[in-house]
Amino acid sequence: MASTFFGLHIGGSALAAYQAAVNTTANNIANVQTEGYSRQETTLSASAPLRVNARYGSTGTGVEAIAITQQRDLYYDTKYWGNNSSLGLYEQKLYYLEQIEENLKDDTTQKGFATIFANLFNSLDTLKTNSSDESVRNQFINQAQVLCTYFNSLSSSFTSVQEDCNEEIKSQVKNINAISQKVAMLNKEINSIEITGSYANELRDERAKLLDELSRIVSVETVENDVVNTYGDNLGATNFTVIINGQVLVDGNEYRTIDCVSQTYSNNQNDIDGLYSLVWSDTGMDFAATTTSASGSLKALFELRDGNNGTSLTGKISAADEGHITLSGPNITNLNELDIATKGRLTINSKYYIYDGWSAEVDKDGNIVSYTFNLSEPIDPALADNMVGRSIECGHAVTGMGIPYYKEQMNEFLRNFMQMFNDIEKSGVDLNGNEMGAFFVAQNKTGSEYGFNDWEKDEDGNLITGITQEGETYTITSGSDIYYQLTADNVAVNSKSIKDPSYFATATEVNNGQDKYDLCKELLNLESGVNLFRGDNASQFLETLLSDVSVDTQRADIFRTTYSNLEVAISNQRTSVSGVDEDEEVLNLIKFQNAYNLASKMISVMNEMYDKLINETGIA
Repeated sequence: MASTFFGLHIGGSALAAYQAAVNTTANNIANVQTEGYSRQETTLSASAPLRVNARYGSTGTGVEAIAITQQRDLYYDTKYWGNNSSLGLYEQKLYYLEQIEENLKDDTTQKGFATIFANLFNSLDTLKTNSSDESVRNQFINQAQVLCTYFNSLSSSFTSVQEDCNEEIKSQVKNINAISQKVAMLNKEINSIEITGSYANELRDERAKLLDELSRIVSVETVENDVVNTYGDNLGATNFTVIINGQVLVDGNEYRTIDCVSQTYSNNQNDIDGLYSLVWSDTGMDFAATTTSASGSLKALFELRDGNNGTSLTGKISAADEGHITLSGPNITNLNELDIATKGRLTINSKYYIYDGWSAEVDKDGNIVSYTFNLSEPIDPALADNMVGRSIECGHAVTGMGIPYYKEQMNEFLRNFMQMFNDIEKSGVDLNGNEMGAFFVAQNKTGSEYGFNDWEKDEDGNLITGITQEGETYTITSGSDIYYQLTADNVAVNSKSIKDPSYFATATEVNNGQDKYDLCKELLNLESGVNLFRGDNASQFLETLLSDVSVDTQRADIFRTTYSNLEVAISNQRTSVSGVDEDEEVLNLIKFQNAYNLASKMISVMNEMYDKLINETGIA
């Protein structure tokens, strides 16, 4: 049966239990402003009853605090992480898209394309009636230089954005690696505590806070399973797994890291050198940063740095040997739309092959029929034979309108416009009666100029070349003097025209009398009389490009706002479960204080009873 003094034990258990509850409440109040802290709760349970040899069979033994646990709902955590990834994606996009939009601005504060382009043709209109005036010629040539400088500067600004994205990718990867290491360490510490039967509440809060931070960068999923022995007994520990973009980052105490590897190739013609590829440190396999299941600011950075609107050169392999692979049936047949790198990467059956030069077969209409890539390293002949008929991709299609897309759009416009301009110029003579070459050229890194002199036209207007020709097709290479070489980075006015303003053709003949400006009429028609870029005329180029970035910027802003509002709603839901409510904690203090006081009163009563029993009850 129970001890005579068993009542004191029951009262003492109540004092201890409610003391623990008050301490937990005090801890909640102390952390009311602590970021990431989850409200804790003391779980009270009746102690195991004591069996006695009496009719009632057992007697209560009091109360005990069996656990102090954090109040957290995984459902709301998962919802928060998913929304946080989407918010990070569109916040990052909006930040850089606004920079791109700012660079394309054309208003009273900044002269843009429309103003500069209009000034060029105004100068040309003036030149039409003053073709022999050297100062008027200089004015036009200067305006042409301003146009080239505008595109050089715009391309340089876009390059800076690409460089910033590249460096930020490296920074965010470092952050991911640091978080993965910390989470693995916390997993170990949490298990070492909880395997003894305790709860590592503060460490779990710290881990959840790290996952909140990680979810802004990448998509995050977690799986937590109990650790059991061979008999199915729960050992008290758990195995906590973190998955990012569908790939395991942390598995219990083990963690993985990601390496930034500088590429030795380019995916697009105008990419900067040394762009980072991400690979897993342990396997060397690619880290999937832009898959459809991925999200977060890291994906946004890749889409902005590498985004080419999901367009890359694709086709079927028609021939292959140890050092060459030929792509036929290409999806890109227009030379002026070509944006493949001189040294790039081919993807065949998910395997990569690096090439360091290419050639292309072009038909009489100027359309590309096939591409042949010169491989940097020879491949096995048997492997080459097995490639024929398979699909091939040159570069990499990345969804989103990023820097490569906007550069490619500028290049396409410039090539179309400059080619038309130069073709008109080449049909005339300069002021001294000499044949005119290209007025707009491409300057290479050595300072020399591409004048696009490999190209000629036959009497039917078809493009031919004197370099390599077989029947009705001819071959060009990545080093040929063609408009592929002309980009927004290097477009320039012919240096001869800058030094000598007479080197510009305004007429087909010098002695044309009143018609000595007949070429100027044709050139003036290029401003708005010819559709040369996406169905619009040259003067509409900026509006066409701005419509792309404006739609993208507006979309990013709308989604950023939407996900920001959702973040507030989900955070409120999370807080309703795990947040510390001051009023609720005050009520708990009063409740537990009253319970503690009652337990104290019970002990006081028991004390009087025992005093009566011991000191006043006896045999006379």
